[in-house]
Amino acid sequence: MIAHHSILILIIGGTAFFLFGMSIASDNLQSLAANRVRDVIAKLSTKPTLAVFAGIVITVIMQSSGAVTSMLVGLGTAGVITLPQVMGIILGTGVGTTITTQLLSLNIAEWGLPIFAFAFLVHFMTHRKTLSRVMQALMGFGLMFWGLEVIGIGTADLKNVEIFTSSLDYLRANPLAMIAITAIFTAFVHSSAAVVGIAMAMATSNLINLTDAFYWVYGANIGTTATALMAAAGGNTVGKQVAWSHCLHKVVMVGIFYFLTPYAAELIMTGTPARDVANAHLFFNITGTILFFPFIKQGAALIEKIFPPSASEKDFSVKYLGRMNFESPNVVLAHAERECLRMADIVISMIKDSILILKNENIDLADDLRTRDNQVDMLNREISLYITKYTDQNDGALNKEMIRLFGFAADLESAADVIDNSILELARKKHSLKLDFSNEGWSEIISLHDAMIEVAALSVSCFQTQSKDLAAKVVFKKRVIRKMEKTMREAHIERLVQGKAETINTSSIHLDVLSDYRRVVGLLSNHVYTFLRGADNFNRPRGD
Repeated sequence: MIAHHSILILIIGGTAFFLFGMSIASDNLQSLAANRVRDVIAKLSTKPTLAVFAGIVITVIMQSSGAVTSMLVGLGTAGVITLPQVMGIILGTGVGTTITTQLLSLNIAEWGLPIFAFAFLVHFMTHRKTLSRVMQALMGFGLMFWGLEVIGIGTADLKNVEIFTSSLDYLRANPLAMIAITAIFTAFVHSSAAVVGIAMAMATSNLINLTDAFYWVYGANIGTTATALMAAAGGNTVGKQVAWSHCLHKVVMVGIFYFLTPYAAELIMTGTPARDVANAHLFFNITGTILFFPFIKQGAALIEKIFPPSASEKDFSVKYLGRMNFESPNVVLAHAERECLRMADIVISMIKDSILILKNENIDLADDLRTRDNQVDMLNREISLYITKYTDQNDGALNKEMIRLFGFAADLESAADVIDNSILELARKKHSLKLDFSNEGWSEIISLHDAMIEVAALSVSCFQTQSKDLAAKVVFKKRVIRKMEKTMREAHIERLVQGKAETINTSSIHLDVLSDYRRVVGLLSNHVYTFLRGADNFNRPRGD
């Protein structure tokens, strides 16, 4: 029945099954890991050997070296891990992605549907969440095996298509073109395993030999770096360094292997086409890891020279947090507080500019807001490390003050994230859809924005002076803003009932902006409630 379909439908359909199965397996394996992947990266990346191991394990879980590297770009941009730590993980991702192709090379493709059916039945009947996740992941692998089987059925008839065989002859005579085409295709499907899987099917059908398959492996490894390069496009220099280190590592390895391909093919050939292609993928990545592992630090230094930080990034760093042991804990406290206030100034500037990005599309301002958010992330991290270092050395009263600083810095960082992750996304959506707020709606947003700026200024002053009067004003203003938001929501719903076009088109964006602005106010007010919690004349009402 399947064979009655056209060759093109079989290949495209099989690839779709494969990619969909990989997505299902990846999602459920990550759920089984309880979303601790980022924590594992941060903890295991401290030593090069552990970093390589972390890269292997996490790539097996996520089923995509490109996705792992994109995550590394985000962590590097946020300053969670350094470039030398990332280099080790990148080497591991290359090995990790070969595990999937090794599984695919097992002669069990025809068992794809039975595996899927069995896993589905268990998933359908069980009420245990963990077992259900395991079965869903197994369903994903079943679809991957079945997809590979369908691709194999489709490619088996390609030898009779003259235009295809002629194209293969041309590519065989021009290996660089073969590498380029497979790299582009890999970048398009975001999966090197899928491309290597197709190469396995074609090798099994005797359409390509092992030497040709090596070129497919080269292209797949270069193409998979496109995901991280795109993720780094809007990031800072560290993110770009991470993405380009991944790309350059693959390109250099291809450059080394390119002239040794016939010898490498002869070395690993066993006579089983699918297994040989999977082994070519494994051999390429393990060799690359072994060759580059001793030079991780030197490689990181080279990347940092090729992609140096911009002047603004180079100039931005902590100003007041010393790296020496102070005799007076009060000096430590004062320095941490000054850095916290500097962080607050950046957050307030982001709050002020958020209204501008909502009004008009401004790519430069959007990039600048992201840069400021990264700066806030860095300051929060440094303040947290600084406070943690000195907390145990101080008395109880000073420890309490440092915890207060820690909490305020964390809330500032969260407020900046609301602007960067939510408001910027809402602005992008509004501008991409060419939408405009109604005059009444825009006036409401401006009013709420002005009130938010006032609360932000009062909150920072209260943090600095520890004034009960200012704290009471912050609480009062927050309650006013809560009522404002409620009134604005009711007015918005009234305009919806009236059928106002602008209101209908921007409804979800408008309501999300109101919620996000109120959320920022709540974050900036948290420390005030902590300050007032012990006061006899203050009782925090429900709902604040």
